Amino acid sequence: MPRRPAPLPPGLPAPFACAEALDAGVQPRRLRARDLTAPYRGMRAPVAAAAASPDGAYPIDEARRADAWRRARQYACVIEPHAFFCGATAAALFGHPIRDLDVLDVAVHAPERAPRRRGIRGRKVLPTLADVIELDGLSVAAPATTWAMLGSELDIQQLVRLGDAFVRIPRDSRGRPLPDAQLTTIEALGCAVDAGRRAGAPKLRAALGLIRVGAMSPLETDLRLVLVDAHLPEPELDVEIRDRRGRLVAIADCAYPERRIVIEAEGDHHRADATQWSRDIERAAALTALGWDVVRATSAHIRGRGRRAVRMVRAALARRA
Repeated sequence: MPRRPAPLPPGLPAPFACAEALDAGVQPRRLRARDLTAPYRGMRAPVAAAAASPDGAYPIDEARRADAWRRARQYACVIEPHAFFCGATAAALFGHPIRDLDVLDVAVHAPERAPRRRGIRGRKVLPTLADVIELDGLSVAAPATTWAMLGSELDIQQLVRLGDAFVRIPRDSRGRPLPDAQLTTIEALGCAVDAGRRAGAPKLRAALGLIRVGAMSPLETDLRLVLVDAHLPEPELDVEIRDRRGRLVAIADCAYPERRIVIEAEGDHHRADATQWSRDIERAAALTALGWDVVRATSAHIRGRGRRAVRMVRAALARRA
């Protein structure tokens, strides 16, 4: 029967740097025990049980966010003092993952040397092209910098989605806007593009002209882009709709207030969550009672072949002409 590994010092954090453990009196052999993993050279983390699948509205995104934070915390044990997280890693840390992270994106300001480790994609950037902030104890490229540095990796539509996400103003549970929670502004994105020579600058500038404040999900961004591409009037976003007494009835994803048309982009979580589904039905009924024409478009309507959302909205506009 294999011997149980000796307990680690109680003050040792998890994860931890090997040098920190050795300073605390841990023997080198203990660092090779099976209850520890080595995600990155020079650090160790306890073997964790398999994480349960998240059950929120966006389980894939939640899993990607959690994975980014877990891996960034691990690498933070051995990260160079002048290095910072950037690119897709930074986007996920800000709450907006754009893909699975096979490696972590880590950058340094020139003339420092970019890190070279297994599982790390090192980058070297000019100080004028990368503003850095502290995010919950981690050094991370600022939101505007993060967006601009992804110009070489993302296409225009992906850049618009991420830009919309970064400039949106969240709301609390009562529907009140929280401007202090806005990650960045469209003006700051423009300044990041103009800070110097950037890879993908033409795409960044094209995307910049399409970014708007108010889109609460990538599907809402795609809905707006599809409508504009079809030469329909650009809808207003995140529109508060109130009854005659001033009571807030709904916050519309997209709307043409002058024609009293609401367009709702409904992702899979609207269908899968029974509470959300019931709430959507009640809200649509309340809007109809107030005289609004409600168009409910799913991902298949917006992104599918034929883009039926365009025909649906065009028909609503014709009805309200």
